[in-house]
Amino acid sequence: MSTVRRAAVVLVAVSALALTACGPSEDGAAGGTDVPTTTPPATATAAPSTPSKPVPSAKPSTPAKPSTPAKPSKSGKTASPSTDPDYDVFPCSTYDLTFTANLAEPTTSSYLLKITNKTGKPCRVLGHPIVTFGDLDGHATQRGTAPGIEEAIRLAPGESAYAGLMGGLKGPKSKTVSSIAMTMDTESDLKQVPLKASTPGLNVSDDNSVTAWMDNAEDALSL
Repeated sequence: MSTVRRAAVVLVAVSALALTACGPSEDGAAGGTDVPTTTPPATATAAPSTPSKPVPSAKPSTPAKPSTPAKPSKSGKTASPSTDPDYDVFPCSTYDLTFTANLAEPTTSSYLLKITNKTGKPCRVLGHPIVTFGDLDGHATQRGTAPGIEEAIRLAPGESAYAGLMGGLKGPKSKTVSSIAMTMDTESDLKQVPLKASTPGLNVSDDNSVTAWMDNAEDALSL
């Protein structure tokens, strides 16, 4: 190949290389500088939400009424319960008791009277028993003295007290009865149901007497 022809071939190759190096890039043909493309966010028009209805506030609770203080007594001081264990111990009535009569002395027709507290609370045994004879009028006379209310027997539940009923002397006017009835001295007009006991052959006259209530049978029959 001649020198002129080789030179022409080299020139063509150099020209093609120059054109390739100077050409614009595919990404920035217009300005020669890559410009990032930013896609704008889609604009969505949201429907306005319906405002929630206000919740009515709860009604305020009614304040509790203050308790009424206890009224003081006339003396200006509040009464306090008694610490005396016998403060509310009342006299025994026949509603509180069971009753029996047992022959103690056949020759004198004397009987031992016994009462027992059948309730669940104590009561006081006052004075003498009030004893009547069957359907006869009158009652046994009191024998001896009875203690005052402060010294009276305190009859606890299940405990017993005793009295001695002395038979009357036989005479033209005396009579015999098969039963007696008894009520208690309560120092009040409290009505009582008489308690009855069998007393076969009891002689009744003007001499029948009964002792005060005692806390043991021996004392009740020794007067």
